[in-house]
Amino acid sequence: MNISILGIQDERFHRPLRLIGNLFFEECEVVLGESAEADITIAFQLEHGTSIKAQAALTDKEGKELSAAFEKEFVPAENEKENFKQVKNAVSHVYLTVLQDWTGIIQKWGILTGVRPTKLLHRAMQTQIPQHEVHQKLKEEYLITDEKIQLMQRIVDRQVSVVPDLYELKNEVSIYIGIPFCPTKCAYCTFPAYAINGRQGSVDSFLGGLHHEMRKVGEWLNENDVKITAVYYGGGTPTSITAEEMDMLYEEMYTSFPDVKNIREVTVEAGRPDTITPEKLEVLKKWNIDRISINPQSYIQETLKAIGRHHTVGETIEKFHLARDMGMNNINMDLIIGLPGEGVPEFSYTLNETEKLMPESLTVHTLSFKRASEMTKNKQRYKVADRAEIERMMEKADGWTKEHKYEPYYLYRQKNILGNLENVGYALPDQESIYNIMIMEEQQTIIGLGCGAASKFIDLQTGKITHFANPKDPKSYNESFEHYTNEKLKILSELFNNTNP
Repeated sequence: MNISILGIQDERFHRPLRLIGNLFFEECEVVLGESAEADITIAFQLEHGTSIKAQAALTDKEGKELSAAFEKEFVPAENEKENFKQVKNAVSHVYLTVLQDWTGIIQKWGILTGVRPTKLLHRAMQTQIPQHEVHQKLKEEYLITDEKIQLMQRIVDRQVSVVPDLYELKNEVSIYIGIPFCPTKCAYCTFPAYAINGRQGSVDSFLGGLHHEMRKVGEWLNENDVKITAVYYGGGTPTSITAEEMDMLYEEMYTSFPDVKNIREVTVEAGRPDTITPEKLEVLKKWNIDRISINPQSYIQETLKAIGRHHTVGETIEKFHLARDMGMNNINMDLIIGLPGEGVPEFSYTLNETEKLMPESLTVHTLSFKRASEMTKNKQRYKVADRAEIERMMEKADGWTKEHKYEPYYLYRQKNILGNLENVGYALPDQESIYNIMIMEEQQTIIGLGCGAASKFIDLQTGKITHFANPKDPKSYNESFEHYTNEKLKILSELFNNTNP
């Protein structure tokens, strides 16, 4: 689909217009100016004074014409970025409206294309804007449907209930520790994940670098009296390494990090059932870790084979019971809506199988075609459900979780996500993951350690976020972990300097 945009020359509009176009069309090319190849042309008129007035007129090849208009008060901000954002949102409003009218597709998330929509509500709560005013703005200015606004509100209310001091945790940090190895790499995955077989040399070198990072960051936290809220071991699959290597890693955590016994939560992803053994579970128990993930993704064996997960459905169930019997009291499971070859019947079967286990929390993902994944590179090999069926599966998940007393407590969205929907984390009462709340709502600094681990440093005064990522491949990480550790410590010192002199 080629869209020609008239009346706008500012290149800053190109990306938001393309992102919204991608919500409607799988392949969308947006051109600022005349285009002989255009399937539709959208002409804009903009007036910008005490109010912002935006008009859009769409014309397609058959001569069909549609139009939309929107006006809102302009509230001058201190920086140009915020001023432009108001104009961009007005343009996005009329642009989305004419595309919805032309395609007949309603975008339930309106003009939002970002990852974290609930941040809008948190921001409003912190500035004490009345809830009804916020909801009205989300509906009228952002074009979000009532259904999604209510979902956002349920999640934000839950988060504040789970972490009552959520807005006061800027002086603490959480830690993400990335282990970049898996038994095999799933077809939809773009995380740093390397098949562990035959890589023991890389694993040994990587763990040496990770221990160094943990020691140095732990020293800084201790010296500056900065507490840790939560620690999350992700990847990859952290249980891909041996029980002995896990034991040494958790010992390093207790030795290096401050006041580990009072960290609110430590989570270890054991997402691939084929990595779980009695010996590894004993190590987790030894270090008082009882919150893990065991991820089926689907209970259809043909699906697991198609996406490159070399374990059986039976193994998922067996390892779940093993973990439960060995004292794992808070088990999360991930399910994915829209996996190749699956529709409502297959997803319903997966929910029925989940009911037999009743994990403490359940994350329902909607499949996203990530640019670098094997699935995206070979799309023709992977047949997925259409938008309407994806929505029915999401409705099924929502109904199932309500019926079984799970509450939504975090949400995020991704580019190229099927049906322009969302990923939602559900939990039984008092079983929510604090780390998931912290990483999604960006209320405190997250320090990323390990291969491919991303850090998000949040300025204590302004809330500005600085992103910093370690190398994604083990070789580059092994060659440069000291440099990346030092760079993180410099940023931490700058951020906390005023608060912790």
